[in-house]
Amino acid sequence: MSDAIAEPAVTGALPSAGSTAGTGESFTDRLRRPRTYVLLIGSVLLLVLPFYLDRFWLQAGLFAMAAAIGAIGINLLTGATGQLSMGHAFFLAVGAYGYCVLAGGSGTENGHAFSGLGLPTWLAAILAVLLAGAAGGIFSPIAGRLRGAYLGIATLALIFIGQHVLFNAGSLTGGFNGRAVPPLSVFGLTFDDSELVVAAVPFQSAEKLWYVALLALLLSGLFARGVLRGRPGRAMNAIRDHRIAAGVMGVPVARYRAGVFVLSSMYAGLAGVLLALLFQRTVPEYFGMILSLEYLAMIVIGGLGSVAGAVVGAAFVSLLPQVLTHYSDSLPLVSAPGTGGLAPGEASRYLYGAAVVAVVLFLPGGIARPKNSGEKK
Repeated sequence: MSDAIAEPAVTGALPSAGSTAGTGESFTDRLRRPRTYVLLIGSVLLLVLPFYLDRFWLQAGLFAMAAAIGAIGINLLTGATGQLSMGHAFFLAVGAYGYCVLAGGSGTENGHAFSGLGLPTWLAAILAVLLAGAAGGIFSPIAGRLRGAYLGIATLALIFIGQHVLFNAGSLTGGFNGRAVPPLSVFGLTFDDSELVVAAVPFQSAEKLWYVALLALLLSGLFARGVLRGRPGRAMNAIRDHRIAAGVMGVPVARYRAGVFVLSSMYAGLAGVLLALLFQRTVPEYFGMILSLEYLAMIVIGGLGSVAGAVVGAAFVSLLPQVLTHYSDSLPLVSAPGTGGLAPGEASRYLYGAAVVAVVLFLPGGIARPKNSGEKK
């Protein structure tokens, strides 16, 4: 983008979200706001939760954090740039299976031969995220030229292609039965179920992975927030609100669309790696169209174009089926899977489907919509 043309025009059309320029608000004033204390208390709670929660709630929290990272990625694409994507699950699968192939070695499991590179797991995780970005880069020329429903239909094709590959490339993916996930190992610390006692509390895989996921979510959120509040974010919003006007002001529309698509794919790849480490086994059925629809529900419920909205929506959509499953014995109309009646997964889809309708009707900006009404989120 030309600094001489695009910067003044885009900046004038869409101010940076949360900017304190011209408001007279100092750093000390921001520290005194109640929201700052809430964030500090919440951060401390998140750090100490592994010492108090049981395995179920830790795994549920891990699942929510991984989902939040993926939701931030699709919110950059759909919420901030206005590009509809139905293929987010494909890039999660690239991250999850890419990690398995890069970190796993060649061998056999239940008489089935597997191929793998056997790289160090920390390197495999990084390369898997880059691999998801490369997959997005291959598709980005299409993403740069299509918009709206046309892009949604094009990305939907990725789901069908991905499912075909996952079920048929048995030596890489394990086919229908999936593939075991090598545990992450960093600086000699292995994130598996071998016990590590910290302050008289046994740390197994869930407790160890908690801090990895928390750090990944923090860095992902801060980076996305910086993008949205900077010049790229203003250009993305301009493309979303009025593509032709953005092009006239000097914004390279196709280049931004392609770039955001790659960035969104990398976020999905990171989420896929974390999900694989959490599940300890990847199965193709999980990475289908329903997963992509769930990610769209996350950003609609939480708030389009908002990092906080992506996290809130991801927590709601990802935790709801797990909570319903956990308490299915004591909830009316909900029964344990396979026992007849309404399964927790179905009940959760009905509930967050109703939540999407309610948000669209009564909270168009989402649950975590920004206070600044001048911002279109």
